[in-house]
Amino acid sequence: MSLRIGILSFAHYHANFWSEAFAADPRVLLVGVWDDDASRRQTAATCFAMQQFDDIDRLLASVDAVAICSETARHRPLIEAAARRGHAVLCEKPLAASMDDAAAIEIAVRDRGIKFMQSFPKRLDPASIRVRDLIQSGELGEIRLVRVRHGHNHGRDAVFTNGWWTRPEVSGGGTLIDEGVHAVDFLRWLFGNPQTVQANISFFDGLAVEDAAIAMLRWENGLLAEVATSWSFAAGHDSVEVYGSEATVLLAGVDLASRNLCGPSYLRLARNGAVGWETLDVVPRFVAGGFHHAVASAFVDYMLGVSDAPSSVLDGKAALAIVVAAYESARNGASVTIRY
Repeated sequence: MSLRIGILSFAHYHANFWSEAFAADPRVLLVGVWDDDASRRQTAATCFAMQQFDDIDRLLASVDAVAICSETARHRPLIEAAARRGHAVLCEKPLAASMDDAAAIEIAVRDRGIKFMQSFPKRLDPASIRVRDLIQSGELGEIRLVRVRHGHNHGRDAVFTNGWWTRPEVSGGGTLIDEGVHAVDFLRWLFGNPQTVQANISFFDGLAVEDAAIAMLRWENGLLAEVATSWSFAAGHDSVEVYGSEATVLLAGVDLASRNLCGPSYLRLARNGAVGWETLDVVPRFVAGGFHHAVASAFVDYMLGVSDAPSSVLDGKAALAIVVAAYESARNGASVTIRY
């Protein structure tokens, strides 16, 4: 019997990638779409040859699981509606627009006992996994400094800047919560929870939300990590830099700024005393294709008991806690202890 999945909102473009993956998976029946925007709903239904629902309860009565790609502030009510039915949920990042909503989502997931997966596609990229393996093997020595750049140049696109992403009451913020959340989850996945954050944000384009941000994270053992994010990256190369006591590893091609401008040497390593870089044989999924599709496939595997969820509601909540603390730091001009 096929796993019946419905899409709740196409407000976020990633719903298209997820729908492509679900539609191509023989284990899945893509039942239909609900969206409070009739135009988006009709376009999605036509594109993926699926039923459209103007009544969310009718869709929820017809599925086993939902994938949520709504505006961020609407995640909570949609997750709570699905949880009341006992349905599994795949949720777009970030988890919520506020920590209050994140806490309510955690309660709904726990109390209803539903399966829940937070979308953090960096965890599924073979290049990311290779970096993590190098760190955990000890080959790089003690990790002392990390830099992660993650962003795009959609800030140059009026469709984006006039959309819901730039309305803080709906999005929760700008590039820090939109793109920076990828970087902070990636760092948590590598090193666990940082203790403190100090951040600065800027508003170059006169939007109601920030379009550039830098956050410095610190761990209990002294490890420092810089997160740099922007909606105006015209170009870039190395997206991840990991500096250990024995070796350094650099990773390119894992964000929109670098994807088309680097390679074929995406992952490079240099040991102490080296006179050149060693190229490691891996191509990021962000370059090879299927970066966001992999999230949908992982959700199906999780639903069918093939594997565990790569990221949970607690992962989503913790990543948001770091972002929220960074915003507090930017407002106050001081380092902030992160409250998980």
